[in-house]
Amino acid sequence: MSQHPDPLRDELLRNEEYRRLHDQHHEFEARLDSLASKVVLSDDEQLEETTLKKKKLQAKDRMEAIARSLREATAHP
Repeated sequence: MSQHPDPLRDELLRNEEYRRLHDQHHEFEARLDSLASKVVLSDDEQLEETTLKKKKLQAKDRMEAIARSLREATAHP
C-alpha cells in the first residue's frame, strides 16, 4: 500500500474546528470503550454513555459537514 499525501486530510487538520472535533471524538470513544468494559453500569454511567454517544455522533456529523464543504470548495474554485 503506497503512502500518498492526502491534500484534503491535510487541509482538514489545519482547520481548528475540525481538529477540535476530531480530538473530542477520540476522547468520547475512549470513555465509551472504558464504559463498555464494565459488566454493569450504574444509572449515572448509563446516562453518561447515552450522552457520549450523542455527542460523538454530533461531532462526527459536524466533521463530515466541514469535509463536505471543503471538498465542494476545492471542486468549484
